[in-house]
Amino acid sequence: MSLDFPLILVILVFGTGLIWLADRILWAPGRQKSLDALCEQFPEWNQEGTADARQFASSAETLPRESTIVEYSRSFFPVLAVVFVLRSFIAEPFQIPSSSMVPTLEVGDYILVNKFIYGIRLPVVRTKVFSISEPERGDVMVFFPPHLNKTYYIKRVIGLPGDVVSYRSKRLYVNGEPIPFEPLAVVPDGRSRYQMGMSELGGKSHLQQINLMRPGRDFTVTVKPGHYFMMGDNRDNSSDSRVWGQVSERDIVGKAFAIWMHWDSLFSIPSFDRVGGIE
Repeated sequence: MSLDFPLILVILVFGTGLIWLADRILWAPGRQKSLDALCEQFPEWNQEGTADARQFASSAETLPRESTIVEYSRSFFPVLAVVFVLRSFIAEPFQIPSSSMVPTLEVGDYILVNKFIYGIRLPVVRTKVFSISEPERGDVMVFFPPHLNKTYYIKRVIGLPGDVVSYRSKRLYVNGEPIPFEPLAVVPDGRSRYQMGMSELGGKSHLQQINLMRPGRDFTVTVKPGHYFMMGDNRDNSSDSRVWGQVSERDIVGKAFAIWMHWDSLFSIPSFDRVGGIE
């Protein structure tokens, strides 16, 4: 079972915040009042070595104290609140778990996703409260696919609402226009032969690859209003809109814009050779 981290973070932030606030309103004034009364009883409590100081120290042991849960809430709430704001509304890190975006993104890449470029959304419920811009063809986008409501996917935006997307003989067409593809190299890999090339979509160039040994599946589809057609750059090794359908605008998470680290596994050494922007 996958954990719903956004929901857990919301619960932690509001839980610790409410506990801290309740303590400030309900219990902290009483503790302060008891302390003030003790200070008045022993006027020289802060003068070391005096009888008042000794009696004050002894009597202070009986004063009501801040509970452990309140202490932890007060300590963790500011940190959790900062993480919540950054992660929910500004930028969020993700790890690439599969090869569906090779050669643009490799397994083990750690990327940053802009959470506000497509609009400000409430965490967990995903309701957009403020619109900034809309996805463009060629954007590398993180989203929730229609068949997995709590699993993050990353693919490239191919079709916008109303577009007609076609795939024939492993060539992509949008609204009847072929998407430029310039072959660069053919790479043998066991029983497969991958053709790598440079494609241009939405005025942006990016690398993609196809498996010359695997037959393609031709199709033509019209993108529904409020939806986007997504495909991986590793055309023949990608579960995308060709398999599970179009992505609703409501399920958009953000735009991937940078690789900040590459880490293959727990027992390998992190690398920063791939640091840079995502095309």
